[in-house]
Parts: sequence; structure tokens; C-alpha cells
Amino acid sequence: MLQIQSKRFYLDVKENPRGRFIKVAEIGADGRRSQIYLALSTAAEFRDHLSSFSDFYASLGPPNQENVPEDGKLKSEVMVKTNRRYYLDLKENSRGRFLRVSQTISRGGPRSQIAIPAQGMIEFRDALTDLLEEFGTEDGGFRGELPEGKHLRVDNKIFYFDIGQNNRGVFMRVSEVKTNFRNAITIPEKSWSRFRDIFSEYVEKLKEGGGGPPTSSSGGAAGGSTSTPEIPPSTTSASTDPPK
Repeated sequence: MLQIQSKRFYLDVKENPRGRFIKVAEIGADGRRSQIYLALSTAAEFRDHLSSFSDFYASLGPPNQENVPEDGKLKSEVMVKTNRRYYLDLKENSRGRFLRVSQTISRGGPRSQIAIPAQGMIEFRDALTDLLEEFGTEDGGFRGELPEGKHLRVDNKIFYFDIGQNNRGVFMRVSEVKTNFRNAITIPEKSWSRFRDIFSEYVEKLKEGGGGPPTSSSGGAAGGSTSTPEIPPSTTSASTDPPK
């Protein structure tokens, strides 16, 4: 935790299927909370910018409201990481000088920002440096070999199970294919266990009720052909987007 003037900053290294990142939370004197997220590689770039901004800030004279630009900006930089863009603006107003860090997402997500008092930029940079020395600057994420796809034939349908990966993480695409028809859903890796639990729950309920899954009349499924009970549409709802 960093205490810079009346603000507290928490820097925490976290990890998800997309890799490691740093969550930066700012707590104001009034308890208001703001936060941004930095991939480790972006945090390393931000650390270098903090050094540049600190040097520029040290070269400035005493605050003079008559010489401040109309928008208050004294120095600006931009960082880009996949679908995220970070705007770094050293600004000055009647309360002093500060570095505003704004994070935006290209697909229209909310804009989030923190403001670091200019006097605390070096301390903030040093805290980032300590974390990067401990955890490195590689974003990580899943880098192993993805499992091969499988398929399952049920009556006149074939279901394909394909594992993929993009910059948002690992996902499974389940495709239902029959003559002149194809439909698919994409299931984020983080929700696979929940899907498994729902399927298992319905299988057990059908067994308890005396109903058994229908016998498949054809083979061809990778890993062995098995029959599958029809699942009500309400139980198969899932995000069509790969994991965030």
C-alpha cells in the first residue's frame, strides 16, 4: 500500500487465463475508489513513462496559473495494449500537479482512471519496479498444447467440441451440425466446470426419475460414441463471447 498525500494506492498482482496483470486501486480521502488494470508488459512500459514524467516534473518551476495551458495538460503520452488504450496526462490545476492515467477499451467499455499526485510519481514507479522484479514483465497466460477436438454423433446431428485460444483466453466452441444447418456457442474456460455440473445434475435427475438416455444408433465420436440426453434450452445458455 502506498500513501501519497491524502490518497492510498493498492498494487496487487493477479492472474487469469489471459495471464498476469497488476490491479491498481486508488482510494481517495472521501473513500471513493477508482481502479485500472495493467498487463505486466504494460506495467513495465508505464514504469518507464513514470521516470520520464518525473524528470519533466522536476524541470518545471513553481506552479503558475497564468502559464498553464487551457486544458491543464503539461505533458502527455499514450500506451496501447491489444484492445486497451491508456492516456497519461501530467496536469495542473488550482490544487496542484498530478498525473492522470485513463484506461479505455476499444469495444466501448467504461472509462476508468486514477490520479497520482506529481510528488508521488517516483514512489509509485519504485513500487511498480519491485513488483516487476519479483514477477517479471511477461504477461504469461496458457501456453501449453491445446487438446485435440472431439465430435459426437447423435441421430442425424454431429456435435463438434473444439478448444481455441485468443488474447482473451482459452475457450471451447461447441458446434451442432446437421444437413443445411450449423449452430455454435462459445464457452469461456472459466465456466467449464459449471457447465459440467449442470450436465451432471440433469443426468442424475433423469436417472432418479427412471428415464434413461436414449441409445445412439450410430458411432463415430472421438474417444467413443455415447448417448446424451436432450438438455432444455434454458440450461445451455452461455456467453457467446470468449473469456474476458
